[in-house]
Amino acid sequence: MAALGTDAKGEIDDSGIGDMDLSRLPVHVGCVMDGNGRWAGQRGLPRTEGHAAGEEALFDAIEGALVLGLRWLTVYAFSTENWRRPPDEVRFLMRFNEGILVRRRDEMHQKGVRVRFVGRRDWRVPKRLLRRIEEAEELTQDNRRLTLTFAFNYGGRVEIVDAVRALIDDGVSAARVNEQAISSRLYRPDMPDPDLVIRTSGEFRISNFLLWQLAYSELVFVDVLWPDFRRQHLFEAVREFQRRERRYGGVERPRFGR
Repeated sequence: MAALGTDAKGEIDDSGIGDMDLSRLPVHVGCVMDGNGRWAGQRGLPRTEGHAAGEEALFDAIEGALVLGLRWLTVYAFSTENWRRPPDEVRFLMRFNEGILVRRRDEMHQKGVRVRFVGRRDWRVPKRLLRRIEEAEELTQDNRRLTLTFAFNYGGRVEIVDAVRALIDDGVSAARVNEQAISSRLYRPDMPDPDLVIRTSGEFRISNFLLWQLAYSELVFVDVLWPDFRRQHLFEAVREFQRRERRYGGVERPRFGR
């Protein structure tokens, strides 16, 4: 698990993707978008201003994913633990996420992006926001250039709990419980496990993000607060991914000799 360095200005020197092996791209990239509050605090602004500034970072990263030709991108937008934040901040985040869908869904649709959500759609999520989620999913459901998934009101442990509950509801016997039985009852069973997970802000945690799915994901930690994240940081994380040897618990094959 490595953290990516930055220069004195906090920027990664990147000239594009010409040196990248486009035949070895991760199929699915996950991203924990962290550091909005600290970004705002460093500037003497309310925390909500950091969340607002994060919109530009998100859509520049989406553009970068499209440039690369990534097929799946999942971003951690609101966790089940985020309900513990101050009520004013939670209300702002509900309105902000609704606003993103209103402002950006047609643009994403035109670019061939399929928008999906994972997480509990329970009583805590405002009904207006739930309608916007359903509208965006319906509008973009046939797009396949990039599947953009928002993990919203999401927690990895909660997802596993819900999968186990579904097993019980389906009357699956203990003898028939295996990895496939659980995987098929996750929120989005067709979503491939992430090959690469990026976390911003210099923190070295996964914070309850896709716990089941990231068992063999490559983890890259970027020392940049989320509002300052740009597609060049995504490109460099993919380069780091390509420098690694993925063995899935096996042994690296010798290149020469026996």
